[in-house]
Amino acid sequence: MVGLPYDCLSNPLGAVRLTFEKAVASGSDPASFEGRDWGATDLFHDFLFDNGGLSQVPMLNPSTLKWVQPNTLVRFRGMIQDMLGNEFYVGAHKDGDIWRTNKFTDTSQFPMAPSSDMRIWERRLLYCIPVPGQNSWAEFSPEAVKNPYTNSLSPQREKRQREDDATMSDVDMQDSCHELQASPSAKKMREDEMDFQPLNSQKTATEETSSNASLVLDAETKSFSCLVKIYDSPESNLKLNDVFEFVGIFTFDPDLTADKDDSDELTLGFGEDALLHLPSSKVPRLHCLVHRKLAINDFLSVCPTLELKSNAVKELREALVGHLTAVLGNDRVTAQYMLLHLLSRVHARADTIAVGKLSLNLTCFNKESASVFGNRLKLALENLLPFTHYLPLTVDYLNTVSLSPKKDYNTNRLVSGVLQLAEGSHLTIDETELQAGTLNSTGVENASVLKSLMEFQKVEYDFTYYKMEMNADVQLLILSEGKSNLLPADLILPFRPSSVDSPSEVDADMLNTWRWYLATMQSLPHSIEPDMQKVVEDDLVAARQADRSLGSQDLSRWLTMGRLISASFGETCLTMEHWQMVKELERLGRERLHGNM
Repeated sequence: MVGLPYDCLSNPLGAVRLTFEKAVASGSDPASFEGRDWGATDLFHDFLFDNGGLSQVPMLNPSTLKWVQPNTLVRFRGMIQDMLGNEFYVGAHKDGDIWRTNKFTDTSQFPMAPSSDMRIWERRLLYCIPVPGQNSWAEFSPEAVKNPYTNSLSPQREKRQREDDATMSDVDMQDSCHELQASPSAKKMREDEMDFQPLNSQKTATEETSSNASLVLDAETKSFSCLVKIYDSPESNLKLNDVFEFVGIFTFDPDLTADKDDSDELTLGFGEDALLHLPSSKVPRLHCLVHRKLAINDFLSVCPTLELKSNAVKELREALVGHLTAVLGNDRVTAQYMLLHLLSRVHARADTIAVGKLSLNLTCFNKESASVFGNRLKLALENLLPFTHYLPLTVDYLNTVSLSPKKDYNTNRLVSGVLQLAEGSHLTIDETELQAGTLNSTGVENASVLKSLMEFQKVEYDFTYYKMEMNADVQLLILSEGKSNLLPADLILPFRPSSVDSPSEVDADMLNTWRWYLATMQSLPHSIEPDMQKVVEDDLVAARQADRSLGSQDLSRWLTMGRLISASFGETCLTMEHWQMVKELERLGRERLHGNM
């Protein structure tokens, strides 16, 4: 009978050592192992993806932290909030005549004499948090993975052993993780694993929460954080604000004292300032074995299989426009513009221009209509998009809040700002509460940061001695009474509701389908055939001759709308029908604007 793949899931360090010992036994020099894999990550990749092991790996979050075991395999989904540089550590050392490895761990599993032959290796440190603004439907359900260690736990034990893997050196490496289970040493390992105890199993539920989960709630972000240690990965593969899923070995011990916790046993003090403020007794470590960058589709629980050019996509589009129309008080024109806005993304950059963005300013809102339609729209966006934010703009808010991330040199960490957001986030800015007032220096700076995000999709990060612009990809919606003077949007449209009736309830299956529709259509490629390109150019020239007020930004917006309307129908090429829809929408929008003047 085949049991749990304990060597990869419950005892990954054993599997790491086995591959190391096999590589050394084959004649490889441990000095050559720095910066490359000797077979360990291949083993885990095979277990996770080829043999379906990923579904068994628990997601690290405040709920699972109560029972997940140290030195076991976990996964963590989050945004890279800060990059703490590199850390040197003792990667391999000689224990007598035998080479041992300390890779993927903070403490040596075997004694290290001061005179031991050692190899110093390097790893990267990433400080990660859950994606800002992530809505509950896009979170990984804790129930999706049962506690894989339930049968290995012994609540009666009064003290948890750190780890006892001495028998691992007697186990021969097999071709697969599962084959190891039948060996006598594997049986002994399973018995040893019985010595492990859940974190704080002798404490009450209240004490568990206060000493475990609350310890890892970051004081700045108020969210669950994790220090991820990266091995053998090019720096270009991971960037600030990218969203990743990391699978690796979990280390966390709330029982460590502060004195013992100032630095890890194996590290050589490199990056010590940052780690001093992120002790392992408060912030879990994840020694990454495998990582992958996540897209919006990775946060969907259901991905329907539809042909993009089928009538099903057209029907989905019509149903979603109908839903948005109901949410927006029977204003179908605004609903159609809203759909294009929700499909927009930055797909290229030309000098300072972020090609593909389509910010939207809905005017004719006041406090009363914002309380009704603004709240409806906020709820609708939360149900449709994975990452959403609602920012009620006031003079006091601008004068006090930190919108840009700032470097704190006392802790050697990047302090997150409101606008440190993941790619694909949606931000609604409510200006209906904005009253006349005086902006202080902070307010002026914040207004400038918001304007830069609106115009160029860039956010300025403050490093005290210099400032650095970071590219962003955030959908921006402004609700205001008149045209926003603070935030110049790509589209300005007066909002004209004709009904206050509440929209009908939408079932979960339809919401899942709309989520898939928005994520999938947004990622479609796009092109314009030569014959259509000639039609578009002629129309743009004629429009410019008829209305000299049209500028290059207006014409660029038309092209973006053409791309988005094509995508909304599941098309990758602009057609004459869709180009006519662009011109009609533009005509309706301009009629409203002139009617409000």
